Amino acid sequence: MKTSLQDLLMAGTHFGHLTRRWNPKMKPYIFMEKNGIYIIDIKKTLKQLQLATEEIAKVIRSGERVLFVGTKKQARDIVKMEAERCKQFYVNERWLGGTLTNFVTIKKSVKRLKNIEKMATDGTYDKLVKKEILNVEREKEKLERILGGIKDMGKLPGAVFVVDVKKEAIAVHEAVRLNIPVIGIVDTNSDPYEVDIPIPGNDDAFKSINVITRTISDAVIEAGQTAAAEQVEEKGIEEKKALEDVPAEVQEEKSE
Repeated sequence: MKTSLQDLLMAGTHFGHLTRRWNPKMKPYIFMEKNGIYIIDIKKTLKQLQLATEEIAKVIRSGERVLFVGTKKQARDIVKMEAERCKQFYVNERWLGGTLTNFVTIKKSVKRLKNIEKMATDGTYDKLVKKEILNVEREKEKLERILGGIKDMGKLPGAVFVVDVKKEAIAVHEAVRLNIPVIGIVDTNSDPYEVDIPIPGNDDAFKSINVITRTISDAVIEAGQTAAAEQVEEKGIEEKKALEDVPAEVQEEKSE
């Protein structure tokens, strides 16, 4: 993991909420109070972030995928950009209740979106009047905005990364209910025990959200590269073993 204490400090990850808005369960992660604001212990943030990247690596190496969730205004662009960078799934507009727990129904909506996309290229639009095309395009825009980041998610994710566990409480509860590991940025007003791996930090500042989300994305990419290298190495070993099992006279015949 390349992220350092200095990176977290520069991003303002240590700034929590006003002391009157705190959740007492966050006490273990609070360093001090200053000018009416709680200061988060970023040494613990870094430690939890390391645990998070290890969990992410484990998920990716097992062949599973990660779902990034962040629907608050300052998180939307970051979540989309970083999820796309590491080729994972994301929800950055609105969490539809049942996205995980009623996945079958969500897949029907995704199928509708894909059908509309197909209509635009298979000549179906040529058979529609202008008003019908406009209505279909509006439906497509709405579905794309909400489901675009998960339209290729054929099965439930192996882990969920959440920018603000309080804001995304429904997403967290759905994942927990299905025993899907949840990693989340937890500010001083949230409950760290609601997720498997809490990352104590400022979940409101753009720079703070960015540095943590980018670190998770980097972990996905690195784990994917490691897994690919291991597969190549394993294939090479298998081919070498297969060659060793071939009788010497056969090898000589092939080489002639």
